[in-house]
Amino acid sequence: MYLDFYGLSEPPFTIAPNPRYLFFSAKHREALNHLLYGIRERKGFVQLTGEVGAGKTTVCRAMLEQLGDNFATALILNPVLTPEQLVKTVAMEFGLDVRGKDRLETLSELNQFLLRQAEQRRDCVLIIDEAQNLSTELLEQVRLLSNLETDDRKLLQIVLMGQPELRDRLNDYSLRQLRQRITVRFHLESLNRAELGQYIHHRLHVSGANGAPFFTRPALWRIFNYTKGIPRLVNAVCDKCLLSGFVNARDEISFGMVGTSIRELEGRIAA
Repeated sequence: MYLDFYGLSEPPFTIAPNPRYLFFSAKHREALNHLLYGIRERKGFVQLTGEVGAGKTTVCRAMLEQLGDNFATALILNPVLTPEQLVKTVAMEFGLDVRGKDRLETLSELNQFLLRQAEQRRDCVLIIDEAQNLSTELLEQVRLLSNLETDDRKLLQIVLMGQPELRDRLNDYSLRQLRQRITVRFHLESLNRAELGQYIHHRLHVSGANGAPFFTRPALWRIFNYTKGIPRLVNAVCDKCLLSGFVNARDEISFGMVGTSIRELEGRIAA
């Protein structure tokens, strides 16, 4: 609705995890480097945690773009499954047809696939998002998948991504075997106050902005005070702000407009 008014080519504050919009704060760059290091050096397990909306999935998408053709990847976004369903989902994400096969047959098919990839000098990576939702039984199944190996290498690299609760889950004594295999860990923090303005400017620039819209310093302060630097919340507020600017025919996003946008997001009409 407001794209033509501001001269934008696309919405700058969509919540879709588009890696083109990834703002490389020091934290996000470090998170990406941890993922790439763990996978390229075949560390087995990599763990990435962060608050809801911190940008974990976007970092993951950027990582997938950088891995290249020497890697086969499987991405599971909803891990609330039975152990048998999990194994089948992994196999299907790697492109295997395992319909009608039981768990042992599926594991055998997956193992043969991983061996073929190793012969072609391709590494296989399994990424599980929202891993804090995995039951203890499923986490144990994930650990067993990591046992697929040859004499000199692991056949499957595994990335566990999730909210901070994932760290608490993995500290459970019953999961100590899995925890000991995680050799690369990173916790993604929210943006700080200085990074917030840079983040908003970056997303506007990528979407084609040329000086407008413009967020005032008090507006940025109010956005940070409300969102605490969580990118997904920043996107939601800023999108509302641009709509408000369009309705009021203003390029400048003010402190008051941010307040109105926040109240609309929360369903409050009165100030």
